[in-house]
Amino acid sequence: MEIEPLPPPLSLEREVYRRLRDLIVSGNLVPGSLYSMNELATQLHVSRTPVAQAVARLVDHGMVRVEHRRGLRVLETSPHDLAEIYELRLLLEPRATHRATGLMRPADHRRLKDALVALSRAAKGAGNARDYLRRDADFHSVILQASGNRRLADFVQSLRDLQLIRNASTVDRTRPLADVVGDHERIYESIVKGAAAAAAREMHSHILLTGELLIKQETAETGESADVLSSPWPTPDGADLVE
Repeated sequence: MEIEPLPPPLSLEREVYRRLRDLIVSGNLVPGSLYSMNELATQLHVSRTPVAQAVARLVDHGMVRVEHRRGLRVLETSPHDLAEIYELRLLLEPRATHRATGLMRPADHRRLKDALVALSRAAKGAGNARDYLRRDADFHSVILQASGNRRLADFVQSLRDLQLIRNASTVDRTRPLADVVGDHERIYESIVKGAAAAAAREMHSHILLTGELLIKQETAETGESADVLSSPWPTPDGADLVE
């Protein structure tokens, strides 16, 4: 495998991290496989130090494991990992959606609309689950960024990266793609109307249903026991989401 070298000038640690992350998410660095950090540094035309720094961040995000004197191994995402990912998203994203609804301006609404249109097109394109998952992540990212909490947005993105490694999606497998896009349309409509509690409930419902179906789908394929998501519904007036 050949990796295109990085163009200068760069903040090397950040750019090496982005490149390795993208290679993992795209599947070019294969889950379960072992890679030499020296070889990665050579192909990226950088020293070993920024590679080691970037790998340390990838370890923190649960994407790789460093094996002494051998290199880094890209970790495979299990159905249990998916359950943990969705549990965390259920705790974080409805609240962020509630907050973002009150902070969004017309420019943010336009960005969210553009993300929704791109998601719909990717869903209709059929067959490329990875592209659909990226577009889905883009839609959610607009909302998370608008919530004003950059660390939250970055953390949820790292969770989505783990799902991308598995390339797991319910679209046209355990749920019709029109239904999934419909979830996002309802979230968008509630946000544009300024209905924060409704937007939070729609986001909660979407993540909960998708997570439950996805975990059942993936465990059926592996024969593992299915984890059950446990997350209370937001209160009808969204009071539990107000800071």
